[in-house]
Amino acid sequence: MTAMCDVAFLLLTFFMLATKFKPPEPVVVSTPKSISDIPLPNKDIMLLTVDTKGRIFFAIDNKNMRQQLIESIDYKKQLKLTKEEKAAFTVDASEGIPFSMLKAYLASTPESQMAQEVNAPGIPADTAVLAPNNDLAIWILAARETNPGLRICIKADGKASYPSVQKIIKTLEGYKIFKFNLITDLEPVPAGTPAYQTMHSNDAKQ
Repeated sequence: MTAMCDVAFLLLTFFMLATKFKPPEPVVVSTPKSISDIPLPNKDIMLLTVDTKGRIFFAIDNKNMRQQLIESIDYKKQLKLTKEEKAAFTVDASEGIPFSMLKAYLASTPESQMAQEVNAPGIPADTAVLAPNNDLAIWILAARETNPGLRICIKADGKASYPSVQKIIKTLEGYKIFKFNLITDLEPVPAGTPAYQTMHSNDAKQ
């Protein structure tokens, strides 16, 4: 029993130290329901979130990639970020502010950043990828240049306005990106639908 307890505590310690905790999301959204059960990848994700107010938030899950990303953004937009401000970006969960506010945001304290995130205006976007106010296009381009294998996921609230989501899709189309995931909540397949019949015919064959 003593040996088993030792092993149990060793395993517990290992998982506590080795587990990567998911960073908190900027806003809580209630996604629409669908019958699609395709699982999402658990790494190398670009998450574009749209809340009920139509605000757009950008996030990637790879901390090492975030360092390369902020270097690219700093160069493209000439933000003149300090090492400390770039380091602050690498530990931040997501961004939901224009480039004009980014330097001041990264220079503030973590407590101030949390307060600013509550009232963040969202990342400016447009249906034209080359529009001067389309900050989202710069984020997407820089992220794809840093890691071409990123999987793009759109997580929109069920009550989000369609024009806000359309800006994201049109921006992706402007870069010839036609493959992305829409995050939804799973619901049962309605009886009598073609999808229901296909599912049960496959079960019968098995």
